Amino acid sequence: MTTLIEPAEHTALREAVAAFAASHRDAATVWQDAAKLGYIGVNLPETYGGGGGGITELSLVLEELGAAGNPLLMMIVSPAICGTVIARFGTDAQKQEWLPALADGTRLMAFGITEPDAGSNSHRITTTARRDGDSGDWLLTGRKVFVSGVDIADATLIVGRTEDARTGRLKPCLFIVPRDTPGFTRRQIDMELNAAEKQFELVLDDVRLPADALVGDEDAGLLQLFAGLNPERIMTAAFAIGMGRHALTKAIAYARERTVWSTPIGAHQAIAHPLAQAHIDLELARLMMQKAAHLYDAGDDAGAGEAANMAKYAAGEACVKAVDQAVHTLGGNGLTREFGLARLITAARVARIAPVSREMILNYVSHQTLGLPKSY
Repeated sequence: MTTLIEPAEHTALREAVAAFAASHRDAATVWQDAAKLGYIGVNLPETYGGGGGGITELSLVLEELGAAGNPLLMMIVSPAICGTVIARFGTDAQKQEWLPALADGTRLMAFGITEPDAGSNSHRITTTARRDGDSGDWLLTGRKVFVSGVDIADATLIVGRTEDARTGRLKPCLFIVPRDTPGFTRRQIDMELNAAEKQFELVLDDVRLPADALVGDEDAGLLQLFAGLNPERIMTAAFAIGMGRHALTKAIAYARERTVWSTPIGAHQAIAHPLAQAHIDLELARLMMQKAAHLYDAGDDAGAGEAANMAKYAAGEACVKAVDQAVHTLGGNGLTREFGLARLITAARVARIAPVSREMILNYVSHQTLGLPKSY
């Protein structure tokens, strides 16, 4: 059941992660050090070396890392999407191979779903998987774009489609594709975004995979896919809230000290009120994120789907507004490297765009929640 007050163990975890993040400024070592303390795999089963928590705990960790200026984008992908899907639907062998390594940070997994011609319409995914009748192997062919961290990931969880023998229709399935598999190539996309994780286009040219590369039941389809997509939205909300808090903290500190006339600029309502509004928006977004995480961890996939979309929407909007107001509070200084806010202008918009645009979330709420007809 969702609670408005964080339990003591969550407060303690939040404080511990905040203290850890404040003392770790080297992005190259944050992942491994966080993993050693159990933060990266906090949502994975204890049986496989994880913390035994859920997306509630993992989103808390990511939020606090982001608030300290160290948002780890791959936390959304590796433990939240891939780790969750394998923990829920993977075979015993897949769990043994991947979950302990994902939990202790020694291995990473990327996630490939978006395609050049599919965009937000997952029903148009053209990456197909077919069986080799002689060997039983899978053969994957297709393209993916905007896949994060493929160069540092040991494998990519690829969303493909297989033909249903009964209906002839294509259905979604997930496959683990190791990085160096023949026929699996990548090209880095030149991004304006200043982030440690790079973006890639992937090409799968008759990539041959053993039968056990398929995750879960071939007939589970959308259930398995959305088991990863709901945590993705919740974690994107955490990513955005952390970033917004980070920007706001810098702006507040500046507004307390910067004096142009006789008082610090933070004493003026034209400066103070927008910062207060940004804080309120971030707090409201966090409440929806916590609701979504609790629903997901309680096994309510349908309820979590609605709340996760709302949380992602609210957090994306709040983050963009917080970053914009932070930059504006600092004036010209907000665009200097010294204060480190300008780079967040581009990064903040990611939460509005990925993994699903705000317009598609409004479509979801219009149709699924309000029962309004579709225009497409």
